[in-house]
Amino acid sequence: MAYVGTYGVSPDARGGGIFSFHVASGGAALTALGHAAEPKDAGYLLHAPETNTLYAVDERKTDGRGPVDKPAAVHALAIDRETGKLSWLNARIAPGPRPTFLDHHPEKRFLVSANHGDFQHVEKVVQAEDGSWSVEYVYDDSTAILFALEDDGRISGITGLQVLSGRGTDPNSSPQNGGHAQSNPHAHCAVIDPSGNYVLVCDKGTDRILVLDLSPGLNIVSEFKFPPETGARHLAFDKTGRMAFATLEFASELASLRFDPATGELELVERVSTVTAGYRGTNEPAEVRVHPGGGLVYVNNRGEDSLAWFRIEPDGHLTRQGAVTLSPSVHPGLAARSFTFASDGSFLLVADRPADLVRSYSVNPDTGALTWLTQTSVPDPAFIALVELDD
Repeated sequence: MAYVGTYGVSPDARGGGIFSFHVASGGAALTALGHAAEPKDAGYLLHAPETNTLYAVDERKTDGRGPVDKPAAVHALAIDRETGKLSWLNARIAPGPRPTFLDHHPEKRFLVSANHGDFQHVEKVVQAEDGSWSVEYVYDDSTAILFALEDDGRISGITGLQVLSGRGTDPNSSPQNGGHAQSNPHAHCAVIDPSGNYVLVCDKGTDRILVLDLSPGLNIVSEFKFPPETGARHLAFDKTGRMAFATLEFASELASLRFDPATGELELVERVSTVTAGYRGTNEPAEVRVHPGGGLVYVNNRGEDSLAWFRIEPDGHLTRQGAVTLSPSVHPGLAARSFTFASDGSFLLVADRPADLVRSYSVNPDTGALTWLTQTSVPDPAFIALVELDD
């Protein structure tokens, strides 16, 4: 099964909710099965196989004191093992606008959310002690949240929360929000490391990767600071749990890092460009995923509008191998946003949002090369979760 989260909150939205597809013939056949209307802004999905639960963010900013619409939240949906149909279980409010990433620990029964926060500010008029007047700018909080999970997959409640602090270069060179993409923190992922002891949070607003302990305290264990205007966005581990790869959104780079699971410390190996040599346009990479078989890491570019792959050398260095072209982006926020592999790595699916398509590609296990298989129409696709149901 492929579950496709789509966007549907904006007034001109064409999508919204989660569309489901049966996947057959090694990714070459995608058959539409159903649609769950909620959550409406399903920008990130996560499957928990131990309870057969699909978790989804509702990636919005709560609309004031009312609210008149549903709040930013994380939802739990049960998957029918025979039909794949989704049934809503429950939801919990996620403090901090725009929940944008999910991970979970099946044994500890924890669900982790990264809440990006919005870009806009509130202008407060303040008076100094000398009687003069000035303006103070207040921005949304960005958070990493730890939820407890029930045995049936329901979300119990918040057991830990870390409010991020600081800011980066403001204004910066990104076209996002008129150059104010680093005016406040923006947690864009919260990844549990393979040891299960840490949560790594990429904060593109402050050019940092924060390493938190996976406990109700969510205490900061260490941090890795990149140079200004790099914008750490997403992170993925290799199978050993000792190498991590992060997209640097504003620098248009992929970083290779060594990770020490004993201390939670990160060490940079190198940073490489994610685009073809000679490309000179604006580009901001988004998703990063390591091939399930290892040895290859993939990144999607918004601007060059490509899905590129790199060979991981034994020493952790990276060599770009090739890329396929995706649909032209409108801007970094309206572009092909994410992709995901089949569990055996034989094919991958791409949420090509500008074209309202989910595209399927076979993956060469030796070279990593992608070959188009098929595609299907989905309005405003944002994220895809592939789920194997029991026979």
